[in-house]
Amino acid sequence: MTIGAGPRGPGVLVIEPMGNAGRFLVEAADRLGLRLYAATHEEVHDAYPVRLRSALSGVCATDLTDTPRALADMEAFCRRHEVAGVAACFELFTPLAALLAERVALPGNDPLLARAARNKVLMGEAFAAAGIPAPRWAVARDAAEAHRVARTGGLGWPLVVKPAEQGGSWGVSVVDGPGGDALAHAVAAARRFTHARPHGLELDTTALLQEYVPGTEYSCDTVVAGGVAHPLPVVRKDTTEGRYRIETGHTCPSGLDGELAGIVQHTAARAALAVGVRNGIAHTELKIPPGTRTPYVIETGARLPGDNLCEVVEAATGVSEAAAYLQAVLGRVPDTAATAADAASIRFLLPERGGVLRRASIPEAPGTHGELHLRPGDTVPEPADSACRIGHVVARAATAERARDLAAGVVARSLVEVG
Repeated sequence: MTIGAGPRGPGVLVIEPMGNAGRFLVEAADRLGLRLYAATHEEVHDAYPVRLRSALSGVCATDLTDTPRALADMEAFCRRHEVAGVAACFELFTPLAALLAERVALPGNDPLLARAARNKVLMGEAFAAAGIPAPRWAVARDAAEAHRVARTGGLGWPLVVKPAEQGGSWGVSVVDGPGGDALAHAVAAARRFTHARPHGLELDTTALLQEYVPGTEYSCDTVVAGGVAHPLPVVRKDTTEGRYRIETGHTCPSGLDGELAGIVQHTAARAALAVGVRNGIAHTELKIPPGTRTPYVIETGARLPGDNLCEVVEAATGVSEAAAYLQAVLGRVPDTAATAADAASIRFLLPERGGVLRRASIPEAPGTHGELHLRPGDTVPEPADSACRIGHVVARAATAERARDLAAGVVARSLVEVG
């Protein structure tokens, strides 16, 4: 099955461009004069937005959950279309991308380490081997094992419970103490994800129990080309409090002083290299405990960031993360030097409860633009993870504080009615 435009420049095969970062890859490929191909299941491709379908030069239809078949299909496709680079958009397919790149002798990540960028148990082992500051952790396969670990593992309270394989804050919760059924419920929530949508990829259902690290959370992306790390700006993350820690917004620049921002960038780069990123990008989340200058790596993923962070970073610095990623997988030196010194912030519209969306609107304001994710009549999930977001607002200003205030002000004036 082949669709889309005719040949242009070099071609890049993206293993599943459906998702938040896909549109940024489309824009970057157009900017760089590249042919963009997709590897996906035919039924998933049928649900692509028109803009994504029309931007593709072709589609490799395969079953991405069947590794031998997918590798054979994608290898033949790459050779037939003279593909020059392989990229992944979903972190669950980053090991598959590494295997394919090795198979067709293109720049890629270390296939022996690539699963550590998807599986948080293997990730924890990779961080420990590399001496990277990270929370202590243990695994649990049921509630009884979780209670034993909580009693004897020395992780303390609160405990963060999360799936070994999942993203978007899905299945993640914070348990304050040993009383009641909270820990058992948290483990059950973390283990409920057996397969990932939309492909039905089988997941490791192990629950990870992680030491809670207090402090402000940050993210820092790293482009790696030929094994050389190119740090991107540090971004401040804001989340809800309580049992579920849903991201409420991100701001660039982070507000950290130059020296500490450099430490964060260096730590994030070490984390990326530890999970085998050699030609690609990594999105790393970190926390800095109060009164310290030591960033702890919470986790990293060998993919472009979600949450429209590509837009936020480019609005603030002029750097296109998607373009830099494509350059890296093509074996080029990525363009990561800032060309602007502005600020940008994104804030998400979250519901107070789940239900059916009755009405939603975002007012216009200078320096901002908003977008609704759901329409009236859509089901609004309970506010337990990022799937409950109703929309977002992005603001650009001269300072981070002003950008945050602008975006937050528009969100405060937005209308959300859930019945």
